[in-house]
Amino acid sequence: MSDASPDGEIRAAGAVLWRPSGRGPEVALVHRQRYDDWSFPKGKRERGEHVLLTAVREVAEETGLKAVLGRPLSAVHYDRGGRPKRVDYWAGRPAAVGRAPFQPNDEVDELAWLPVPSARGRLSYPHDAAMLDEFAAGPAETVPFIVLRHASAGSRTAWPGDDRDRPLDPGGADDADRLAPMLACFGGLRVISSPAERCVATVRPYAALTGADLEIETVLAADQPDEEPGAGAARVAAIVAAGRPAVICAHRENLPLLVAAASAALGAPPPGDHPLRFGEFWVLHAADGGLAAAEHHYPAEP
Repeated sequence: MSDASPDGEIRAAGAVLWRPSGRGPEVALVHRQRYDDWSFPKGKRERGEHVLLTAVREVAEETGLKAVLGRPLSAVHYDRGGRPKRVDYWAGRPAAVGRAPFQPNDEVDELAWLPVPSARGRLSYPHDAAMLDEFAAGPAETVPFIVLRHASAGSRTAWPGDDRDRPLDPGGADDADRLAPMLACFGGLRVISSPAERCVATVRPYAALTGADLEIETVLAADQPDEEPGAGAARVAAIVAAGRPAVICAHRENLPLLVAAASAALGAPPPGDHPLRFGEFWVLHAADGGLAAAEHHYPAEP
C-alpha cells in the first residue's frame, strides 16, 4: 500500500507522548534496533488513512499505548531514499483505557520514559531534539474544542420537506463514518449539534462510538430568528468557558460567527478566514484560558 501523497511526498505521523511526574512531564522514546537510534514513536501512513489515525495507530503499535492527541507540533521534512518525507506530530498523552504492556517487536525493542532534559540527551536526531524543545515550550495538557461543518446533504432546493429534516447524502454519510474515529483521536468529547438532521447525523457515529450523549442546541440552527443572531455565539462561548472538551456541529451560515466566538472566549482572533467544506473542522486547543494552537482537518486524505 502506498504511503505517498499525489505529489510523491511520503507521509508519516507520530506523537511526543507524555505523562505527568513529580519532575514535570516525562516523554516516551523508542529504540529501533534496525537503526540503533532513539526517537519518538511514529510511522508511515497507510493508503487512504488520515494522518490523525496514523499518529494514534503508530503510537499504539510502537508503545502499546493508545494516544489522545493534544496540540499539533511542527511537521518535520527531510528526504528518504531520494523522496521528500513529511512527518506530522502532536503532543499526546496515554488514554486512561486501552493500555497494554510494552512488548518488543521487529521495529522497536525498548521503550523509555524520561524527563525532558534526559530525553534531549538520549535523542539521536537534531530534528527530534527541536521537536522536544517545541513541546517543552508550550503547555503539555490542552483541552480541544472542535467546530465542525456538517457533511454533505444534497441540494436544499431538491429536498421536498422541512429543511431541518434534510438527511445526509451517501457521500455525507460516508464522511460521517470517517469522522467518528478522527474525532476520537482527541479523546472523549461532549457532542453538541444544531437540531438539523444533517448536523445530528454527522456527529451521531462519533457519539455511538464513544457512548457520548448527543446534546441538541436549537440556537445553533441555521434558521435562527433575525432578532437572535448572537444566541448561538453566546452558547458556544459558554461551552468553551465551561472547559470540557467538545465537538460542536453547525452550518455554513453560522460557522464563521461560532468559530469567532470560540476563539474570542480564548482571547484570540479566529484561526482562519476560509469557509469550511462539508465535514471539515477546526480544533481549538485551549490551555490556561487561552488558545494554545489551532488546526483544521477534512475527512478525506489524498
